[in-house]
Amino acid sequence: VQLVESGGGSVQAGGSLRLSCAVSGRTLSSYAMGWFRQAPGKEREFVAGVRWSGGSTYTADSVKGRFTISRDNAKNTVYLQMTSLKPEDTAVYYCAARRGPLSQVAGIYNYWGQGTQVTVSS
Repeated sequence: VQLVESGGGSVQAGGSLRLSCAVSGRTLSSYAMGWFRQAPGKEREFVAGVRWSGGSTYTADSVKGRFTISRDNAKNTVYLQMTSLKPEDTAVYYCAARRGPLSQVAGIYNYWGQGTQVTVSS
């Protein structure tokens, strides 16, 4: 499974960005997809996840109401729509995949993208 993120950048507080994760290499029906982020000096943090089959989602409390995860089956792409961005959202955002249930634990995801930087200025 190959994951390629895009859509990061710099934005002012209150702005929006949409991250994309293009997935290739495997049939995804039994996979769960997650977005994680890692700020300098901090551990990798779960942001949101979606089950490829059925589309059930889960969003971390820290971003609930501001971030939305979705997937496009036809394009094999997962999105993270981020609104009302705050400086504390600044991090490298990673897309990850695992075969199995959705999980907030980074260590059990098998496949990772290269990451995309999101910088929010005040």
